[in-house]
Amino acid sequence: MNFTIRVAEKGDMTAVLNLINELAVFEKEPDAVEVTVNDLVNYGFSNNPSFHCFVAEYHTKIVGIALVYMRFSTWKGAVLHLEDLIVSQDMRGQGLGTLLLDEVVKYGNQLGVKRISWEVLDWNESAIAFYEKKGANVMRDWNVVQLDENAIKAYISKL
Repeated sequence: MNFTIRVAEKGDMTAVLNLINELAVFEKEPDAVEVTVNDLVNYGFSNNPSFHCFVAEYHTKIVGIALVYMRFSTWKGAVLHLEDLIVSQDMRGQGLGTLLLDEVVKYGNQLGVKRISWEVLDWNESAIAFYEKKGANVMRDWNVVQLDENAIKAYISKL
């Protein structure tokens, strides 16, 4: 198949949000997405963008994305975080995930990062196998820790 991988543009954000929603359904959290197209445009295309996004096109339709942003490790230094690598359900198995991950790794290398990191759900065995095949270390002894918006407010209220 003939795919095009390119840097996302403002006009792509509706398609990007559609893929984010598709991922939420796949991850069994269909109502969890709060971000809007305007949020994606504002955060991704300001003078100091919060993220960088690659899109994958097939016949001018966006069928995959890789969204990344910079972090800092106190042990290693600059780190590129892969927030999401999404390939539309009907396009999986065509090599598109590899092309997107290739672009992320090349981008991280250009930035000179010490590490590229991301999370994967423990039940997503096909994604785990894919990442391990690419040489990634899936660290099963770490847990993701978060405070959501309500937990932040509850925390603040106790200060």
